Amino acid sequence: MSSLLSRLNPVPSFPAYTGPYNVGTQELEIPISDLPTSNPPPDANVTTVSFRLFYPCEPTKPKSVYWLPSPQGEYFRAYARFLSAGPRLASFLSYLPILRLVFHTTIPASQDAPLLPPPEQIGRWPVMVFSHGLGGTKNAYSHLTGSLASHGMVVVTPEHRDGSAPISVIHSTDGSPRKVVDYRALPHKPSPEVDENRNTQLKIRLWELGTIHEVLLKLDRNPMQLHNIGARTSQGPGLLAMFASALDVHTPGKISWSGHSFGAATVVQFIKSVYYHESHPSNGYAPLYRPTSDSSLVSQVTPSSTITLLDLWTLPLLSSSTSYLWSKPLPAYKSRSGSPPLAVLSEAFFKWTSNLRETKRAISSPVGETSALVAKPHIFYPIASAHLSQSDFGPLFPWATRKIFKVEDPERTLRLNVRAILESLRRSGVKVADTSALDMELEISNTPGLEQPEGDQAFQLAQDHKILATDGSIKGWMSIPLDDSSAFANANGHATETKHPSDAMIQGEVMKE
Repeated sequence: MSSLLSRLNPVPSFPAYTGPYNVGTQELEIPISDLPTSNPPPDANVTTVSFRLFYPCEPTKPKSVYWLPSPQGEYFRAYARFLSAGPRLASFLSYLPILRLVFHTTIPASQDAPLLPPPEQIGRWPVMVFSHGLGGTKNAYSHLTGSLASHGMVVVTPEHRDGSAPISVIHSTDGSPRKVVDYRALPHKPSPEVDENRNTQLKIRLWELGTIHEVLLKLDRNPMQLHNIGARTSQGPGLLAMFASALDVHTPGKISWSGHSFGAATVVQFIKSVYYHESHPSNGYAPLYRPTSDSSLVSQVTPSSTITLLDLWTLPLLSSSTSYLWSKPLPAYKSRSGSPPLAVLSEAFFKWTSNLRETKRAISSPVGETSALVAKPHIFYPIASAHLSQSDFGPLFPWATRKIFKVEDPERTLRLNVRAILESLRRSGVKVADTSALDMELEISNTPGLEQPEGDQAFQLAQDHKILATDGSIKGWMSIPLDDSSAFANANGHATETKHPSDAMIQGEVMKE
């Protein structure tokens, strides 16, 4: 009956998370004045960092979290403008009852729920930072990041204030008016002007990731010194204090880094900026971000740091200011114990051959060198998937994505992404809970319930073997060969080459050469 009522409900909704843990969430906006060691922001107007946390929580009475960020009307109109609607049309659309249904869409996580104590066998919860793409927000990947949290992770989803979100609000602590950062539309064709503007965005994004690392350290050590000025409701001191001594953020290489599209490019640039922070080439190279040598961030980013790149958009990494680090390999290839990166593409980005070629280059060992890494990088794509398939838009609007972008099964596509990320983490030694038999599409299902798993069996490594296998044993899940740089075969074995992908998360992120 509940399933029938769900199908009849006109409000767009998410499927339930499939991991064994309940999921809690908090919305945070932390003033940089709380972080005296923070480098000054590249833009003086950016005085806070904003992000959402998804985490395993105690069973509790659900407290709704609206998917459309607050202020909802402003975000809705900003999305409409992002889709090329004029200001008047955007305002008109925001009052249409059929479209206002999305105002009632909730994330299946409980707002401000108590953090579940980490099981003894892991000690502290593993942490991932996830960077959004163009048109994204701290909520726009909630199903993927919430699914990871339901398997035993704390996932941090920043909202970048670089003009890549449809809109973002910066609050103040001194009573001055809030600042609004609007979306900044830039061409997707490279030029000196575009490169300069993308570099400006990257500077902000990299600084934000470095600053969020500082927040995570303080959240684990001294959470009472942080002031959350972005909370929707009045927070008691315990809501941040519960994270004290519960996050695995101090051991080198333990924080995982992930992103989608421009966010994936941000992660590549960030990891290399930190790892190669002491590089001083003679060609006048000026880094977009450079931590101090004594920064704890420098010791955090190591060859064992796990990296997940979803639909990596390589254009921002090919400018004159980023090309020096682009020529450097990922840290994974600097150690025999390095964690191989994972790249998951949509079918559209798989067919975008020039971007695919650069994606392979980004995740591979240097050409002409023998890699010290025993394991090779993982790279896959699900058939009939769009650029938006790794965001919330697929499961929220399945009919539209099927009709417009020819996506066959948005929910399954996202589950395949989650499975690949979880298995990649396991193989890198990150203890996350088992993938359910239902998600692995096994005939005999012993799917865990929502109770906390017990014992070491809940944290087996390499538990979902098939998802990273290259034998094509999973329907519609295609391994991409790293050594084929010409044409690539589609699911039917026919060569395919596309230079202009026609689908995107939303119109503003259609990328053409």
